[in-house]
Amino acid sequence: MLFEDLALSKSIQRAVFEEGYTNPTPIQEKAIPVILAGTDLVGCAQTGTGKTAAFAIPIIHQLHRMVGSSKKLKDIRTLIVTPTRELAVQIGESFDTYGKYTNLRQLTIFGGVSQVPQVDQLKKGIDILVATPGRLLDLHKQGFINLDHLHHLVLDEADQMLDMGFINDVKKIVKLTPANRQTLLFSATMPVAIRELAETFLNQPQYVSVTPVSSTAETVEQRMYFVDKGDKRKLLYHLIRNEAIADVLVFSRTKHGADNVVKALRKQGVAAEAIHGDKSQNARQRVLDSFKNKEVGVLVATDIAARGIDIDQLPYVINFDLPNVPETYVHRIGRTGRAGNGGIAISFCSKDEEPYWKEIHRLIKVNVKTINDHPYPWKDEVPNPDAKPDLRHKKKETNSRKSENSKKNKKRWY
Repeated sequence: MLFEDLALSKSIQRAVFEEGYTNPTPIQEKAIPVILAGTDLVGCAQTGTGKTAAFAIPIIHQLHRMVGSSKKLKDIRTLIVTPTRELAVQIGESFDTYGKYTNLRQLTIFGGVSQVPQVDQLKKGIDILVATPGRLLDLHKQGFINLDHLHHLVLDEADQMLDMGFINDVKKIVKLTPANRQTLLFSATMPVAIRELAETFLNQPQYVSVTPVSSTAETVEQRMYFVDKGDKRKLLYHLIRNEAIADVLVFSRTKHGADNVVKALRKQGVAAEAIHGDKSQNARQRVLDSFKNKEVGVLVATDIAARGIDIDQLPYVINFDLPNVPETYVHRIGRTGRAGNGGIAISFCSKDEEPYWKEIHRLIKVNVKTINDHPYPWKDEVPNPDAKPDLRHKKKETNSRKSENSKKNKKRWY
């Protein structure tokens, strides 16, 4: 299928063509016709598959037909709610790109910065609002946002909003919107809680899924290093220096951990930066720009902050800490090996993370190459995730207890 086959307006076709798009990605091919038909939708696809364009392009098409060339004061017709500031900015830029030959006005709002410029734009009137939950509810409470004329509500990265504790905010936001809206829910993973959310907020939605969340891209080479927890930073530096690894996104489980990894690398002369929720918006954008411009070779991020990072041709991803949710592993390594390019995903597993690795391995069903030839291996035998637990000692203990209990009972009877 070609974009030309999707019956989009000439203005959008022109913008899409200038971006070099010819064929829609699988999620775009499946989702765009559903959205154009006005049906509620739940879309599940890995990062880097074009989810943003899958909802932005049909929404722009519908709004352009509705609003036309009018330049009068505008009402908010579309609301996109997303968990992080970086992702909100990325989505806003996409709407600007695909809608540049229309008269649609887009505004992106988020916390951590002055609300004054945002309020000024709201007063002038906008068609499309991209927002993080906190700032959206705050400005609505102040009377600057009216959602009574809303046609589209998009909940993007719904699984992360759930993990970040935004679920109550999302419920409040939904109550502020008209009942006859079209609702679209997009997520990289689809846990049971997200399906329950969809059943609550959406009206007979269609489910669209491409590349099951349990699968990892064939273009990504996966490697596993079993390493003692205290040696992880040493191993990271060893790989960066000895394998000339650069342009690498390193995942840390916590903000504090991310900062500590950066400090350790800087002491060794490695240009590294951290990105997480404790940093200001300006600081996060500066770090991201430095990484994209290759001024910094190592970017250490938490999962939540990384959701807003969109980097083409990222060659390396390193799981410094293994995630405790198997689907998150799939999402992380999906940031490399995009658009047919090759990529390498490296994971460190300490002894306390062995249960996480077994769950990940059970999900992905891929034989990941274990690298044993490195300076910081486990002090004992490396585990086999496919091995069944040895229950023989438990049987011996059970038989022994039965024998002892039998002896005790005999003593009691005699």
